[in-house]
Amino acid sequence: MCTVGYLKYEDETPSEKAIPAGDINVAKAAMQMHQAGRLDDARSEYQAVIASHPEHPDAWHLLGLLHAQQGRFEDAARHVQRALELCPDEAIFHNNLGNVEIERQCLDEAEAHYRRAIELDPGRLDAVNNLGVLLGRRGDPDAAERVLRALIQAAPDFSDARVNLANVFLRTGRAGEAVQVCTEAMLTQAPSRALRRLLGAAYALNGRVAEAEQVYAAWLQAEPDDPLALHHWRACSGRDVPPRAADAYVQQVFDGFAKSFDAKLASLGYQAPELVAQALARAAGAPAKTMDILDAGCGTGLCAPLLAPWARRLVGVDLSEGMLQRAALRGGYNALEHSELLAFLQAHAQAWHAVVSADTLCYFGDLGPFAHAACASLVPGGWLVFTVEASPEEDKQPCRLHPHGRYSHRLDAVLAWLLEAGLQPVETRQAVLRHEGGEAVQGHVVVARRAHSVTSP
Repeated sequence: MCTVGYLKYEDETPSEKAIPAGDINVAKAAMQMHQAGRLDDARSEYQAVIASHPEHPDAWHLLGLLHAQQGRFEDAARHVQRALELCPDEAIFHNNLGNVEIERQCLDEAEAHYRRAIELDPGRLDAVNNLGVLLGRRGDPDAAERVLRALIQAAPDFSDARVNLANVFLRTGRAGEAVQVCTEAMLTQAPSRALRRLLGAAYALNGRVAEAEQVYAAWLQAEPDDPLALHHWRACSGRDVPPRAADAYVQQVFDGFAKSFDAKLASLGYQAPELVAQALARAAGAPAKTMDILDAGCGTGLCAPLLAPWARRLVGVDLSEGMLQRAALRGGYNALEHSELLAFLQAHAQAWHAVVSADTLCYFGDLGPFAHAACASLVPGGWLVFTVEASPEEDKQPCRLHPHGRYSHRLDAVLAWLLEAGLQPVETRQAVLRHEGGEAVQGHVVVARRAHSVTSP
């Protein structure tokens, strides 16, 4: 039977290998193809094994994991469930079916499978870790802390548990405790990217920005080309601040947690998609499916079902291939485009009746270039609807890059950029976009319109 898990669903700290490695009694050719990334060939080989040995649980299990790697989670669940029917007391099958159920947003089922895996094999550290992460995502940080602390006590060298415990503390505003957990972890293991990222974030959330800067500086010294380290060092130091986040930074961040993005945002009370859809409804009136709409920074496609009633054609664009893969699985788009946002807008003049952007412009500082590109991409009379994070009232700068890596904006500066680009602001509303670190993230929902063509008298 398999002895090593597939892939933990938490984005930043995978605790198992991507392919099981051990004494597995399935066709060696299929395993070699799987390990080499030849997934289509491996799938054919696994199917051949099942055709000749239909009661082979490992073949069903591995084929299910392959489907999961390719984003076919319904097929993955069906195949791993079949493996469990054939071998109901195999802990690794329960753990990996739990991972698949996470992808399917079936959290009750995932928790049940993790608990069953632990019951069958209390030494299944990956399942214990996954259960702790899931409990945190489900809004039970106390239970998550108990599970992860017990895991750390039982297995002090299991580094993922410390990282995930620090994540629990950060999400609940306990930055000081997150710092302590991260520094303890660095005493027992080499500094990893996940630990450095978390320690920097914890220091910053705790108001210890100078110490956060030191973490990112040390990270840059070790990995000079890391875009995440560079971006956050600039944010903490205030030096060489870019007009917008670099493409490499955005790709790395969002590719890295595409799989857990929806679950993570759900735990934060994420409101931006609903807010922009409501704003479009107020501006454009009753839905009639007559508009060509661009979802600018579509992510995993959370806006798609909300915008669909107005859309004759709905296109999503995003810089993260991982996010686009998830959006494709969700469906609802006529097309999905992998592109940098400004370049895409500039390449599509007068193409859209509405450009909608939820929680994307927090990675842009100066919004002038975006406003000009959006205006040119709209048909006359077209709508621009978007959110930005709100700067504190006392902040006099038009925009500011914060240690967490996002920009906030003054509303008067946003309106000035729109007017300069030829867009007429129509509506602004202050709203809570989500909660982070135990605090509400305040933002602005903005609606602007491109003027209709002016006819000569």
